[in-house]
Amino acid sequence: MKRVALSTLSLAMLAATGVAHAQSSVTLYGLIDESVQFVNNKATGVDANGVPTGNKNVFGLGGGNLQGNRWGLKGTEDLGGGLKAIFQLENGFSLNTGALGKAGTMFNRQAYVGVSSDQYGVITLGRQYDTTTDLVQGITADGYFGSQFATPGDVDNNDNSARFSNVVKYTSPVLNGFQFAGMYALGGVAGSTGAGQSWGAAANYGIGAFTVAAGYLMQDNGSAAARTAATRTSDWTGATSDGVFNGQANVNGHYVSAKSVGTAQIAAQYVAGPFTIAARYSNAQYKADALSGFTSTQRYNVAGGYLGYQLNPAILLGLGYTWTHGSGDSSNTYNQIALGADYTVSKRTDFYAVATYQHASGQQPGAPAGTTAGASVGSYGIDSASNNQTLVNVGIRHKF
Repeated sequence: MKRVALSTLSLAMLAATGVAHAQSSVTLYGLIDESVQFVNNKATGVDANGVPTGNKNVFGLGGGNLQGNRWGLKGTEDLGGGLKAIFQLENGFSLNTGALGKAGTMFNRQAYVGVSSDQYGVITLGRQYDTTTDLVQGITADGYFGSQFATPGDVDNNDNSARFSNVVKYTSPVLNGFQFAGMYALGGVAGSTGAGQSWGAAANYGIGAFTVAAGYLMQDNGSAAARTAATRTSDWTGATSDGVFNGQANVNGHYVSAKSVGTAQIAAQYVAGPFTIAARYSNAQYKADALSGFTSTQRYNVAGGYLGYQLNPAILLGLGYTWTHGSGDSSNTYNQIALGADYTVSKRTDFYAVATYQHASGQQPGAPAGTTAGASVGSYGIDSASNNQTLVNVGIRHKF
């Protein structure tokens, strides 16, 4: 009886403070995406100028094709009055090696806490995606078939290669089909407030079957004190951004030492019965300073189209085309076409097959004049010593 009395008293006290009615939940979730992968024209090495050399065809396993492998925790607590406390911790990993998605970082994909209001929107603090990824990516080809339909080298972060630390982000509620978001990642460098900062804004508007979205993202590569000559070959160690580089020499690997990268993107989507039609355009500018390994701003203009067909409730077919053109420091062009099929067998499991072909032309960035640009399909960072490359994945995705 004492226990009952104490419990009753405790509940009465909690009710008096307004806590008894608060509800909370914590969810463990994850995603495993694995495939048998074929790569045609994979480089076997690099020369003294960092240009890929030699080619071979490779069969192996490839993880994270439609979506990156991950597991995480997320939760909410009802604070009353339409307010909720929220959090999310998300780890990305290599399925085939068990390695962390970002070396030395446990919750490398997301790690944030915040407050959500049905009326006023959401404020989150911590490591997060940028606002263009939140509001624009989902209506592009990448939102349906992932990395093989993405921009070569992910020069515009359409495949969210970059995630951001130290972020303060606000996302509005949906207002008559319109939603917007803004973020600022604090660089945290003493005496140099803007060094290493990232910031962005995006908006999305949907009416009926039509959706249009646009966003801008700025990534700074850190202060001069943090950026030594070594930064020219490492990946944005003094920045809040991970950078938009996937380890490849081709496409944008030569520009890893950029002082900053600014990217504007716009996309539109129309759904007509079983058909989904989408188009996008982006402009990314890699700017140099005295510590960069290049001198002129490199610009990448990207145009892409996507056609999806829902053959039946279980089968989605997709066709994507991406044109990427670089100018400024080097002139190069990448034409890429991708085909995909996804077969859903349950709410949590699907099978897929995706094939992508890319042809590169123009000048290889950072190479001696006359060196033809090498291919590198999607955002995989798999270099080729040839100007042609094919990548095929046949796999399974399971969500839990």
